[in-house]
Amino acid sequence: MTAATATRVQTFIGDPFAEQTAVPREELEEIFADIQADFRYDHELNGCLNCGICTATCPAAHYYDFSPREIVQLLWTENLDGIYDAMQEKIWACAQCYTCAARCPFGNSPGGLIMLMREAAIKHGMESAKNVLRPFSRVMLKLISTGNQLAPDMITPDHFADWGPNISKVEAPLKVLRQAIPMPTLNTTKTAWEVNLKTSVELYTIWEATGVLDQLETIDENLFDVITDIMDEKREDWEDFLEDEDDEDDDD
Repeated sequence: MTAATATRVQTFIGDPFAEQTAVPREELEEIFADIQADFRYDHELNGCLNCGICTATCPAAHYYDFSPREIVQLLWTENLDGIYDAMQEKIWACAQCYTCAARCPFGNSPGGLIMLMREAAIKHGMESAKNVLRPFSRVMLKLISTGNQLAPDMITPDHFADWGPNISKVEAPLKVLRQAIPMPTLNTTKTAWEVNLKTSVELYTIWEATGVLDQLETIDENLFDVITDIMDEKREDWEDFLEDEDDEDDDD
């Protein structure tokens, strides 16, 4: 290897002997510590025979540059640089089917470990997480504002191009079919079903308590602001409803 080639390679993968690395060591250690601190970590990682059964049976491995075995090896050997690199793209190829967990002779769950890595990527505001989750912002807004993840009026060819020409069979008669359903809660096309105000407020409380909103603020601050405004309005409506109920009780 020539000196010029060595320099080019070091620029790409980082020089392990250099004083400064592409990502500060403290940041790499913090990311790994967050992954390892999760109570699921010890349950999902029990060692590795390096047999490759997980990768051989992985659907995603057949179509992407992705190997569940690589993920397990990176975590088992505590390869901090490798873990960080995998979090930039590879962990997002997993379909979370957990075929790997069913086949591993050691009882590992690469899919479960990848979920921990994804959560850490979101917590640390990695660009990979922002890029992957950005298309779901419309779904998130729909969930917060209506209590439904997906409504019939969202099923259009523009949003489901991967369905191919068969989407027309679903989209064309959709509104007619849904309006013919006898149950009133299913007649609507703008929401899958009506969610009452109390349920919405309870959902907001759960999202706050579980850190979902904190993660959203890290990933998409603008969407967080919009959703926060919606939540505040609905909470005010709920408080007004409770006050009206109390007034009626007093009158009785």
